[in-house]
Amino acid sequence: MSAVLAALRIARRNAWRSRGRSALIMVMIGLPVLVITTMLTFIETMNVTAQEGQVATLGTADARLVRTREGTVLRQEPNGGSWHTGGDEAAVSRLGAAEVTALLGPDTRLIPFNTGVLRLGTERADALETDLRDPLTKGVLTLREGRFPAAREVAVTPALGLRPGDLLRPSGAAPLTVVGVVEHPHLPSLRQVVGPDLPLAEPEEFFSQGEYGTGWLADTAKPVSWADVPTLNRAGLHVTSRAMLTDPLRTPVRGPAFDVQSMVGLGAMVIMVVLVTVLLAGPAFAVGLRRRRRELAEIAAQGGSARHLRAIVLADGLVLGGAATLVAMVLGLGAGTIGPHVVARWGVGAGARWGPAVGPADVPWTPVLCVAALGLLTGLVAALVPAVQAARQNTAAVLAGRAPVVADRRGWPLVGVALVLAGLGATVVARRQPGSVWVLASAVLVLFGLVALTPWLIGYTGRMAARLRLPLRVSVRDAVRHRSRTASAVAAVMAVTATVVAVGIGAHSEYMDRRNAYTSARPTGTLAIWGGTMADATWTKLRAETARLLPGVPLAAGYQVQDAQGRRYVLRYTMRWNGTKTRRTVAVGDQALLGLLQGRHDPGAAAALASGKAVVFDPAALRDGKLTLRASSTSGPPRKLDVPAVLATSADEHQGGALLPRALVERAGFSTAERQLYAMHRLPADSTLGRDLAKVTSRVTVAAEEGYRNVPDPGLWGWLAGALVLVVGGTLAATRLAAADMRPERATMTAIGASPGTSRVVVAGQAFYISGLGALVGLVAGTVTGVALSRPMTTYGAGDPATIAMPWPFLIAVAVGLPVLATLGALITRTGQPLTRRLL
Repeated sequence: MSAVLAALRIARRNAWRSRGRSALIMVMIGLPVLVITTMLTFIETMNVTAQEGQVATLGTADARLVRTREGTVLRQEPNGGSWHTGGDEAAVSRLGAAEVTALLGPDTRLIPFNTGVLRLGTERADALETDLRDPLTKGVLTLREGRFPAAREVAVTPALGLRPGDLLRPSGAAPLTVVGVVEHPHLPSLRQVVGPDLPLAEPEEFFSQGEYGTGWLADTAKPVSWADVPTLNRAGLHVTSRAMLTDPLRTPVRGPAFDVQSMVGLGAMVIMVVLVTVLLAGPAFAVGLRRRRRELAEIAAQGGSARHLRAIVLADGLVLGGAATLVAMVLGLGAGTIGPHVVARWGVGAGARWGPAVGPADVPWTPVLCVAALGLLTGLVAALVPAVQAARQNTAAVLAGRAPVVADRRGWPLVGVALVLAGLGATVVARRQPGSVWVLASAVLVLFGLVALTPWLIGYTGRMAARLRLPLRVSVRDAVRHRSRTASAVAAVMAVTATVVAVGIGAHSEYMDRRNAYTSARPTGTLAIWGGTMADATWTKLRAETARLLPGVPLAAGYQVQDAQGRRYVLRYTMRWNGTKTRRTVAVGDQALLGLLQGRHDPGAAAALASGKAVVFDPAALRDGKLTLRASSTSGPPRKLDVPAVLATSADEHQGGALLPRALVERAGFSTAERQLYAMHRLPADSTLGRDLAKVTSRVTVAAEEGYRNVPDPGLWGWLAGALVLVVGGTLAATRLAAADMRPERATMTAIGASPGTSRVVVAGQAFYISGLGALVGLVAGTVTGVALSRPMTTYGAGDPATIAMPWPFLIAVAVGLPVLATLGALITRTGQPLTRRLL
């Protein structure tokens, strides 16, 4: 025990004496621990469970009841989910407070609790119509300033930027006086107005039942359990209650079954994190060993055994790894706890009504402690190779001031070749498997093989040193002479570069595949207005209102297909688009709609449509001049139709579909009714067209074709930034080690007249050699993995070809930019004139 304590004490003193090197090692080891701990704590804190959010949902009430939309059949399940389908508008009558009280039993007290939106000119805010002064609403919102509102008064959340005394001016209603500022317990960035009498409006977009609508908070004599839910659902009420959230009869949620792919993926990720961290921190530990060779030799001369020397160096890994893990874990827990509040308050996503939710601080201790153990293990593994070298050093040679000679292990290149070949074979097999985890696992074998091959690659590429100028020749020969030190840095750069290149190629290929797979039935910029099942008189009113709201905009009509019994049918055909089986719905219309779909007048297509033929924009859908259609209905038998068709060119490159003339559909035994309108028109951002048309009938849908809107993943350049930090940091650490080891050579060069600039070029040449060789090998390895990774990421079946796309600017930045930056960093590194004794 005394030997272990002595080793730890020596390691602690050495770490304090070399604070710069110790800080570098701690950063290398602690950074993964910091990132993973922050992410785990962040996710756990932002996860607001039903139990954590019940006060914000219910206040002190026993239940919240929300009336569903007319024509909705609702069924809530005991597993916590709900499902609702459209039904007859007369299926459910809307109950009043008296009827709801009767359903819940005697001694029930209800207060209004209505949710919707409030129009504020061109903007809007969520609105809650209730009396916050009532005890049932305690905890729903927290009062920050002023008081709770009374009649014709409102309270607002801080995101609206209003203060008590300001006026709020809803569209089409009298101004309301702001008397208080309130905050949601879990949604700090929520834009909400609260008051007992608000001009509420329903949102235009889709929303789930229970999110918006008129309803009540209920104080009941007995709990509202799952046994009461079916009756309340049949009455058109969505229910949320305390008893439902805590009822032991709820269907238990089964834990995920053992997933081999997930375990393999997790194992590959852990191995990669440990490998890259060890390779990056290894040169820094080697720096300590180089500087402590004489100290360790003196301990050996005084009777210290090889076991004692190994323990001293391993104690460095234990002390620095433990300190790095502890600091990183504390910082990660702090960032993961504070970060959600910052993101929830300021990080409102585009198009979102509110920012992310945030719950009470919560730490997943089991995963966090596993990550901490991983960080401690990484420190020990990083110090393992220097510990073995310390135990094998020649004590007499070190005390005499001679550099130790490290013999190469001849078997390592054969092991490396075997691992690379095995990894490549596994990659070929893995690329045919579903999921990308097997390709990543195969890449780990390739990386281990390349790590084992790195010393041989350094020796092989060192043969070119004779052709280089003197400073670069000295750099390369020194790197070859100290290849154990150089190999660790080169392997670290190689592993980071390979990982970033593989992820870059896979992500870019996936983006290009999505872009190529994008397809639409209408040109970009098309406004579509669809009417559901409705009477002819209702459609006539809807069409007239559309023409009034869009003056001067040409409207092309589309037609709905029905059989003789009035059952609605949809005509579709199936074809392959970008290797994926795609089902398209055809349109029925006339020359005006054809001109809109083609973006011009096509005499050939117009003549074919007039003669009763279908006009098709998908070449793969045509077979011998015919288009095969399937007519399907929710209430009638399906039918198969083969109709004559001609091929035409659409307005947009990625546009498909087909247009059928009314005469062709009617010859097949169907009838047609105008229920669609199309126009080449872009609505302004503050347009209220959908809301205005919904006043005529709720069975109307307004949609706009905006084209492919996704942009390349910005995280790709985030990977490049991470690679920049790791590659440049690892290269500079190895360069500082090289500068320390090259003191005799630099002293000799200075003695014979070399300038300080030459010394800097020598050090920079070492950095360029390390980063350049690592980036080149990593580029090749990453390209192989990235190409293999593209297949499972871009294919969806045996007949679907893979999309392989190279992000050339990204690859050039990785392969060329990283070595150049590492070299520039080495050029500005201090390389003072060495004063050393040269052995003659």
